[in-house]
Amino acid sequence: MAARAPEPQVLLCLGALLARWVAAGLETVVVGEVHENTTLHCGNISEARGLVTWYRNDSEPIFLLSSNSSRPPAKPRFSLVNASSLHIEALSLQDEGNYTCWEALNDTRWFQVWLQVASGPYQVEVNISSTGVLPNGTLYATQRSRVDFSCASSSRPPPMIEWWFRAPDSKTEPFGNNLTVSSFTLLLMSQNLQGNYTCVAKNLLSGRQRSVTTELLVYTPPPLSDFECWAEMLPRLFMLQLTCRWNGGYPDPNLLWTEEPGGVVVGTSKLGVEMLNRSQLSDGKKFKCVGSHIAGPESGASCVVQIRESPGAPSLLSEPMKTCFVGGNVTFTCLVSGAYPSAKILWLRNLTQPEVAIQPSSHYLITQKGQSSTLTIHNCSQDLDEGYYVCRAENPVGVREVAIWLSVKEPLNIVGIVGTIVSLLLLGLAIISGLMLYYSPVFCWKLGNTIRGQDMGDVMVLVDEEEEVEEEDNAAEEEEEEEEEEEEANERGGVLNRNTPSTGYIHRVTALVTANHRLGCQWAPRSCKDDSSEQQSELVPEEDRPV
Repeated sequence: MAARAPEPQVLLCLGALLARWVAAGLETVVVGEVHENTTLHCGNISEARGLVTWYRNDSEPIFLLSSNSSRPPAKPRFSLVNASSLHIEALSLQDEGNYTCWEALNDTRWFQVWLQVASGPYQVEVNISSTGVLPNGTLYATQRSRVDFSCASSSRPPPMIEWWFRAPDSKTEPFGNNLTVSSFTLLLMSQNLQGNYTCVAKNLLSGRQRSVTTELLVYTPPPLSDFECWAEMLPRLFMLQLTCRWNGGYPDPNLLWTEEPGGVVVGTSKLGVEMLNRSQLSDGKKFKCVGSHIAGPESGASCVVQIRESPGAPSLLSEPMKTCFVGGNVTFTCLVSGAYPSAKILWLRNLTQPEVAIQPSSHYLITQKGQSSTLTIHNCSQDLDEGYYVCRAENPVGVREVAIWLSVKEPLNIVGIVGTIVSLLLLGLAIISGLMLYYSPVFCWKLGNTIRGQDMGDVMVLVDEEEEVEEEDNAAEEEEEEEEEEEEANERGGVLNRNTPSTGYIHRVTALVTANHRLGCQWAPRSCKDDSSEQQSELVPEEDRPV
């Protein structure tokens, strides 16, 4: 005969007993998850069981299920396993609570079970503000900006939130945790904060967790001062290369060349380098490079280059005609100005072969600094080096040339030239000396003594005259004094030399008598004249002669 279900009075007593057991901490805890199945065991007895009945204890016991097959379960989700354990399918949050197993065999026993139902975390929401989004969904922030991080998840009980960070080529490290919601702020973002940020939401009851990883890039805008563009000629391909650079940023900016005016795109490359042939060039044409960066500035940056042909022929810093002596050295200098891009400077030999460029060697030394080039020829040879030399400046827009004539000569005979000059100087000195001796009184006196055959060592008279102007003014006075002197000398019976100089102003008279006697008179007085009159009369001939 099947056992009868307990009366309501029995249930009341059972509730009182269960309350005391719960207070004593004798219940078993079982954790289940929403939408999952769970089984509550009726104690830990494995032998044969008697009548088993399950109740739920809320404010009062509620019948759920019994091993008595005559009484159906309270809900279809409830069933018995091994005629003792309560099996619940598709748990819901409403299933959480205290459950009691009542067993009646030889005696009556009660077992308390506490069922906890956990849910989630189902969804993790991450919010990183003050950032931009790339087309592929990647977030980026600007260097030195402020970025706010927050993470939340729906879960029962509320989840624990953890943040983890992993930099490129580095290990993962935690940022912090919070039991309800985790948020933090990073100030002054820098490159070392670029990487993967992971938010982990963990249900501490069930142990289940979910995570969301977000990649955050830190971009650096390049400074406007580093934006530059230029054009240059490739030496071998003879093509124009347009180059645009905007350094200092991350990632690399987008660079695009356009033809102005009109904004026609020159090429498809975004690296800032374009190659142009001559057909695309003309004098004065402008090309514009436009740069843009994802981190700003919004207006971007740009610069313009203008292709210019040299306005005139290259200028020479030396004469258009040069001379070099055989065995010597000579240097030509050629300067180019006004060409953009910079011109290629070539030195050519002879006008008949203008396309043959001179190559540097031990004979030809070519140096170039900027737009100035020099050609130095060592050990000049008349047969090899004499002739025209051409300085050619060329860029993709045009060609300019200038010619130089080099004359190679034999070196001059320096010794012969010096000898000739010395001979001419000596001849000139001889002529001047002859003229001076010819017009000198001493020369005349020596010449007179030679004609008379007299000894040059007997008597030599030197006379210095006053200025001609004084002589002319006093000519009359001098004649009168001379006449008076002659009369006085005649009266004394002395002999006066007729060839006494007509001028009365004798500065100094020196008489040499033989080689051993010298008599001098300063401003010769009359006594001196009287004493020397005999000697003078013997030495001077009777005839008058000029002094």
